[in-house]
Amino acid sequence: MTARLIINGIEKVYESGAMPATLAELLAAMNVDQATVVAEIDGDIVPRDRFDATCLTDGMTLELVRFVPGG
Repeated sequence: MTARLIINGIEKVYESGAMPATLAELLAAMNVDQATVVAEIDGDIVPRDRFDATCLTDGMTLELVRFVPGG
């Protein structure tokens, strides 16, 4: 059995039991610093202090926007 997430328009398929359980785990697996990202799941902004408690389920659509300094 597989599970999938749509992340920034790209489908990511996970083998059974391999999908990160929470948004925080997904960001860690992607090497994304939580302090530099805004996350939206299925059209709703997720407050940064809820990343650890936000469970991921099969079929969710995520948009991740990173802030990068520079000019």
